[in-house]
Amino acid sequence: MIDIFQKGGPLMYPILVCSVIGWAIFLERIKTFFHIRRSFRPLFEDVCRFLQEDKPLEAVSLCESRNTPLANVLLVVLTNRGNNRAHLKELAEEVGERVSISFQRYLGLLGTIATVVPLLGLLGTVLGMIKAFNVIATEGVGTPMTLGGGISEALITTAAGLSVAVPMILLHRYLSSRAEQLTLALEELTMRVVDLVGR
Repeated sequence: MIDIFQKGGPLMYPILVCSVIGWAIFLERIKTFFHIRRSFRPLFEDVCRFLQEDKPLEAVSLCESRNTPLANVLLVVLTNRGNNRAHLKELAEEVGERVSISFQRYLGLLGTIATVVPLLGLLGTVLGMIKAFNVIATEGVGTPMTLGGGISEALITTAAGLSVAVPMILLHRYLSSRAEQLTLALEELTMRVVDLVGR
C-alpha cells in the first residue's frame, strides 16, 4: 500500500490530507449533531412544564443555564412573552436563522474538498502523462518499463482522487440533510413554545 502511495507522486500527499480533514469534519459534525439533537427534547419538556406551572422565570433561568441552540432561541421567546404571536414568531425566526448557521459549520470546507480532490487527481494524471511523454521525447518510444512510471503515476492519482471524492460528496450530502432536519426540529419546538406564551 505504501509502495502504491509513493508511486502516485507528490500529489498523493495533498489528496491524503484532504481525506483526513474530510473524515475529521464528518466525525466532529456527527458528534455535534448527536448532542444537539439529544438536548432538544429534555429542555423543551422542562420549559413546557414550567410554563404550565406558571413559572416563566424558572423557564428563563433554565434556558440561560444551557448553552444550546434551542435554549438560545427559547430564551428570546420567553423574555418577550406576552407579546403577540406574530412578533414572537418573527423574533424566533431571526434568532433561529443565526443559530442554524452553526449547523452548517465546516460543511462548506467539506464541499470544497469534494470538489478539489478529483481535480488534484486529474492534475496528477496530467503530470504523469507529461512524465511519460518526456521519456518518449528523450528515449524514443522505449519499452513499457521506461514508460510505466509516468503512466502508473497518472492512474494512481486519478484513482486516489476519485476514491476520496466520492465518499466526501456522500458525507457532505448526508451532513447537509442532518443539518436541515435539526433546523426543522428547532423551528417546530420553538413554535410550540411560542403558542404557549404568545397572545
